[in-house]
Amino acid sequence: MKKYLLVFFLFVIALPLFSQGNSVVLPVSNYSSENTNVNVTIFPVPVKNSAFTINSDKEITHIKITNIIGQDIFTNRFSEQKSIKITLNNAKRGMYIITISFLDNTRVVRRIMVED
Repeated sequence: MKKYLLVFFLFVIALPLFSQGNSVVLPVSNYSSENTNVNVTIFPVPVKNSAFTINSDKEITHIKITNIIGQDIFTNRFSEQKSIKITLNNAKRGMYIITISFLDNTRVVRRIMVED
């Protein structure tokens, strides 16, 4: 009986936990209008001196940058620009998430790494 419980535990409970590995799954429901057909480039990568440029083939109307724990550190509206230079004040080294909204109400989510 103990062998059957051990096998049950391994296949039903433990194996699915190990198969996930180190992957991180972000909720997609918050980004229901995410568009992956837009060419968006962010440079330099990794970001140095807290300044970087975002280029797109569509008109950008809004940019929001959050840190990895979800705190907004930058948000701004733009007047339909395809190239935007951003300087983050007091940005610490780490990973940040950028949500870029476009004129046609679609958006793209990208990650950047900021170095000191």
